[in-house]
Amino acid sequence: MRTRLVRSALTAAPLVVLALLSNASAQERPRSGGELIYMVPSEPPSYDGHKEGTFGVVHPVAPHYNTLLRMDPTDRTGTRPVPDLAESWTISPDGLTYTVKLRQGVRFHDGSMMTSRDVKASYDKIVFPPANVISMRKGAYTAIEVIEAPDPHTVVFRLKWPQASFLTNLASPYNWIFKADILAKDVRWYETNVMGTGPFKFVEHVKGSHWVGKKNPDYWDKGKPYLDGYRALFISSSSSQVAAIRGERAHIQFRSFSPADRDALVAALGPKITVQESPWDCGQLVTMNQERKPWNDRRVRRALTLALDRWEASKNLSRIAVVKEVGGIQVPGTPWATPPAELEKLAGYGRDIKAARAEARRLLREAGVPDGFAFTFKNRGIPQPYEPIAIWLIDQWKQIGLNVKMETIEASAHVSFLRRGDFEVASDAQCGFVVEPDVDLQKFQSVGISDNNYSRYKDPVLDDLYVRQARAVDPEERKRLLRAFEKRLLDEEVHYLYTLQWHRIVAHSAKVRGWTITPSHFLNQQLDTVWLAE
Repeated sequence: MRTRLVRSALTAAPLVVLALLSNASAQERPRSGGELIYMVPSEPPSYDGHKEGTFGVVHPVAPHYNTLLRMDPTDRTGTRPVPDLAESWTISPDGLTYTVKLRQGVRFHDGSMMTSRDVKASYDKIVFPPANVISMRKGAYTAIEVIEAPDPHTVVFRLKWPQASFLTNLASPYNWIFKADILAKDVRWYETNVMGTGPFKFVEHVKGSHWVGKKNPDYWDKGKPYLDGYRALFISSSSSQVAAIRGERAHIQFRSFSPADRDALVAALGPKITVQESPWDCGQLVTMNQERKPWNDRRVRRALTLALDRWEASKNLSRIAVVKEVGGIQVPGTPWATPPAELEKLAGYGRDIKAARAEARRLLREAGVPDGFAFTFKNRGIPQPYEPIAIWLIDQWKQIGLNVKMETIEASAHVSFLRRGDFEVASDAQCGFVVEPDVDLQKFQSVGISDNNYSRYKDPVLDDLYVRQARAVDPEERKRLLRAFEKRLLDEEVHYLYTLQWHRIVAHSAKVRGWTITPSHFLNQQLDTVWLAE
């Protein structure tokens, strides 16, 4: 019998789980054995979680690693940090010192013991990366002054100012603990090699085909993992993914299916399928390369956002794509999100689309952009939701006299184009592992502070607002600063365009147990809690 479980995400956004599991089966004891087969729509650009920001790395590679903290894999809100390699921690009364005690007896897959030296080396690489080494999330750790390892089982983080989100940041699913000796010899070794402490050991990666991991028999969390191994199949086509689940050749695709794909699987498989749904901490973005003309002119950037009828799109695209709400810099309905009435005051969020497009045309003329101006939109080669969003964007920009051609870039290569600045206008996304402003907004700090600011601007006003909101103790003061940050990012300077918020739908074999959906497709991918029912 299908049951509906509803729990609020951060006290507001609903999280819905549709499960074809009886109460009795939910209490079953985990079964050991079997190989989990799942699909990943994108291959990893590299194997280094510190460098990358895509599920294409997390989904196949995360089972080989541990993090210091993790989000509780049973918590559907994905907001509760719990120990992973950390055993416990204390926080000084002034909030400036975090002392973390590590588990003892944890070994890397090569048999060597993991110590605080490895944790310090890993976090030094994340927070203070060497020249020419990319750290995707270093902008979220600007509060850290120094990291110390006073003894083999203790790590100390000393902060420049108290940061309420610090423990949450330590639970990032990308912050894999690497071996210090390896990093000392070659800081980029992990970009092309795998060796961690996680529940599964690396077997092979056949590019264009699959990734295989096998059970780590010496895993520190005794009794886990339950699976003998896993096989990740790289399949980008949505129809092929649906066919694999329907034909029972794969168990799950952890990212999302479209509403139509969900309905087709439920109709075909009945009690053999389980559906879990959630709000999704992912906003679909448009990035404009401000090192190129005319995108260095904010009037042109403002015209692009004014052309978009987001409210109409939310009604229509939500029927065919994994998008739903009109949102700003935070997931709609969560505590830090802008109320709709305030959101409508921002450029491109008003209800009078005719007036907005007239203003867009005026701005383009004023900036010297001719009618029929042509440019290429470089889109990421993942069908959902990139393809329908791109088709919609091109149609919207046509309404203000722009002639846009779409070029689809293979998913794992897309980020390389963005990093090189080899584009005019391109698709992008901001997907956080938790609904928290420090995590969700670090991307938008000036290039240099942020390694994934692909619009390539420097904005000290925005940088200051980011730090001030991170340090704000009073919630109302933080909200005021977030509204100012949002207005500058999306309205005054239009550094980026938000289109629509994503909505997550995971339809999977009812045999898959021990996996819980959250608002982030980066969480719960260590697979140590997953098991297969007979």
